[in-house]
Amino acid sequence: MVDVRYDIAFQLYPYAPVSAQTMPAQRHPVIVVGGGPIGMALALDLGRKGTPVLVLDDHDGVGQGSRAICFAKRTLEIANRLGAGKRMIDKGVVWNVGKVFHGDTRVFQFNLQPEGGHRCPAFINLQQPYFEKFLVDEIRVAQGEGAPIEIRGRNAVTAMDQREDHVLLDVDTPDGPYQIEAEWLIACDGARSPIRDMMGLSFDGRVFEDNFLIADVKMTADFPTERWFWFEPPFKDAGQSALLHKQPDDIWRIDFQLGWDIDREKELKEENIRARVDAMLGEGADYELEWTSIYTFQCRRMREFRHDRVIFAGDSAHQVSPFGARGANSGVQDADNLAWKLDLVLRGLAADALLDTYSEERAYGADENILNSTRATDFLTPKSEISKVFRDAILDLAKAHKFARPMVNSGRLSIPCVYDGLSLNGPDHLDGPDRTRVGAPCADAPLQDGFLLDNLSGAFTVLAIDTDAPALTEVDGIAITTLVLATEKDDPTGALRERYLGDAPSAIYLIRPDQHVAARWVTADAPAIADALRTAIGRGCAHDT
Repeated sequence: MVDVRYDIAFQLYPYAPVSAQTMPAQRHPVIVVGGGPIGMALALDLGRKGTPVLVLDDHDGVGQGSRAICFAKRTLEIANRLGAGKRMIDKGVVWNVGKVFHGDTRVFQFNLQPEGGHRCPAFINLQQPYFEKFLVDEIRVAQGEGAPIEIRGRNAVTAMDQREDHVLLDVDTPDGPYQIEAEWLIACDGARSPIRDMMGLSFDGRVFEDNFLIADVKMTADFPTERWFWFEPPFKDAGQSALLHKQPDDIWRIDFQLGWDIDREKELKEENIRARVDAMLGEGADYELEWTSIYTFQCRRMREFRHDRVIFAGDSAHQVSPFGARGANSGVQDADNLAWKLDLVLRGLAADALLDTYSEERAYGADENILNSTRATDFLTPKSEISKVFRDAILDLAKAHKFARPMVNSGRLSIPCVYDGLSLNGPDHLDGPDRTRVGAPCADAPLQDGFLLDNLSGAFTVLAIDTDAPALTEVDGIAITTLVLATEKDDPTGALRERYLGDAPSAIYLIRPDQHVAARWVTADAPAIADALRTAIGRGCAHDT
C-alpha cells in the first residue's frame, strides 16, 4: 500500500489502474520519479519534443504549503517556452524592490531589474502548488496535442535494479505491486531522495546549526509588494533575522530565525507562532495561519549527478538554504539543461557521453549556488563575536555608503549560471557584450514584433544580427533554425544592439536549445557553425565512441 506522507492542495493525477500492472515489465524510454516542479517541467519539455516519458509519483497531486515561492526571471523564461509562464506571472505577485533593515532602521533598498526590455519580471512570488498545477495543466494541453506524456499517481518506487541497458523498478500501488523498466531513470524525488538511498549514494555538504520557522499568514495588509528583510529585528522573539514577502490570495510569507537548540514541537504550537506574528504585525492584527513549518539550513550535493542510466535533478542532486531562492530555480534549470540532451541521445543524434555534460554543467551551477548560500548563511548568523562586529559594521556603513551595500548578504538572489570554460563551449570570436558571452543564457530584448526569447523555441538556432546567415538547416541530422535580425528595423529600443553587438558591426550566435550561447562570431560560414554545433553536443567527449 502506498503511504500518504502529506496533505494534498490540488488532486491532479488521481490513481487509476493501468494494464501494465498485470503484464510483464514493460520498457519506457524515460521514467521520471517525482511529480514536483522539476519532474513535471522535465516531462513537459521532453514530451513537447516528442520523446515518450512516464512520470511516477507516490501521491496523486500537489502537497499543501507555500514551500518554494520566489521564482526568478530565468525560470519564468523557461516556463514561457514550455507554455506555463503567462499563468505564473498572471497569478503571481510581481516584485523588483527589496528593503534591508537592521533593527528598526532601514539600511538601504535595491531594485533587481532597473532596466527595461524584458518580457518577464525579475521575480514573482507564487506558492509552489500553483507552479506545479500550471505545469500539469500544460501537460494536459500537450497530451491533447499528441505529446507522449503519461502521469501515474500513487505509484511509489520501492526498489530498483540497474542493468546494462535499462533500470528495473518495483512499483507499489493501491492495487498492489508491479514491475516496469526504464532506458533512462530521472530521479526528481526530492532532498530525501529514496532513489539515492536505494543506490547507497552520498549527499555531501554542510548542515548549519540554525532553524527557521515559516508561517503563511492570510491577511489584508497595506504593506508594499516588496521583499523586507531584518537583521536583528525589533519585534519580540523574532531571533537573529526575519523575512516578509507577499504571495497571491492575500497570503504573506514570514520567516523567523529560531536558532539551533530548539524544541520543534513547542515552536510549532499555534499559540507560540501567533506570539511571534503578533509581535511583528502588532497586537490585534487580524490574520489566519494557513501553513507553518520549520526548516534547517543545509548546503549539500551529490558528487556526480549521472550514475550510468540513473540521473538526478533538483533537490535530489543538490540542496541549498532557502534564502536566495536558489532551490526550485536551479532545479528548473537542471530540467532545462537535461531535456534537450536526453532527447538527442534517445533519437541517436548524440552519444550518451553528452549526458555526462549535464552533470558537469549543473554541478558547476550547484557549486555556485552552494557558495552563495553558504556565504549568506555565515552573514546571517555570525559564528564568532568578531564576525558579528564585522557584520554590524558593514550594515552601519551601508546606510550611507553605496560601496558597502554589495557586502550586505541577506541571501544573494538567484541568477542563472554561466557555463564559463566548460566542455560544450565553442569559439567566442566576437568582441561583444560580456552578458551574452559563450556559456551565458541569452538575454531577452524587445523586437519590433514581440521579444527575442519568444523566437528561440527549443532547437539549435543561428541568430544573425546585421549580417547574412549561412544556408544551414541541419547538421548530422540535428535541425537548425535561423533568425535574421536587422537592428535598423527590428530593434526599436536599441536593447538588441546593446545586449548582443556592443561595438561590433554584426554578429552571428549559435544558441543551444536551452537558450545558452554555444558560440559567437562577427561573421561565420556554415562549416564553422557546424563545428561549433558538434562541440555543443559533446563530440570529442572522453566517453564518446
